[in-house]
Amino acid sequence: MRWLTVCLGLAAGAAVAQDTDLELVLLADASGSIDQFEIAFQRQGYAQAITDPEVLAAIGNTAYGTIAVTYVEWAANQAVVADWTLIDGPESAQAFAAELLDKPRQAYGRNAIGAALLEGLRLMDTNNFDGWRRVIDFSGDSANSWSGPTIAEARETVVAAGVTINGLPILRPDDPGRAQGGLEALYERQIIGGVGAFVVTAESRESFAEAVKRKLILEISGEMPSRDVADFR
Repeated sequence: MRWLTVCLGLAAGAAVAQDTDLELVLLADASGSIDQFEIAFQRQGYAQAITDPEVLAAIGNTAYGTIAVTYVEWAANQAVVADWTLIDGPESAQAFAAELLDKPRQAYGRNAIGAALLEGLRLMDTNNFDGWRRVIDFSGDSANSWSGPTIAEARETVVAAGVTINGLPILRPDDPGRAQGGLEALYERQIIGGVGAFVVTAESRESFAEAVKRKLILEISGEMPSRDVADFR
């Protein structure tokens, strides 16, 4: 009887994953091409988007009315800026946004995109949430990768685990975008993958927050853009 009591106690004390609609890893560029102003700019864009009434309405309209989200900056290394948070309304969204804006930069160096994608998968595999869908939201201003696993190897591993990778390329003024060799085209070919994968492009720094908002609404609702690859211009 004592043995049974101990076993029941251990079972009751074991961590139980919390159901939610979406596990979302926000992978934001912090490589050498991103200066401190742009680090702050990106964080502010995500903070603004996650607290936007339209984004909160999209969360509220899901089956569980919640999503689980974490914000990670990537470069040669990866650093969690805002840990996993269950967003279920304005208060939790504001708390997540405040954590985003309160941390120093912790990722430095040249791009290691494959390693960043695999870290996103690891963070989903080891959290305390069980989402119907799992998505990595990858943003950056380059598709080059200088160290670690290749993008192709990492993407194959992530997609095989049932995770969708969506892309948010941030175009520089001279970038041709969808044209051959442009960042948007490279994201389509090299980075995104999985069921329903798509790209939403930030055509300029000024449109970044709106592009993030648009992308979050699509990811939360499980909808697709009006075409395979979507711009916010």
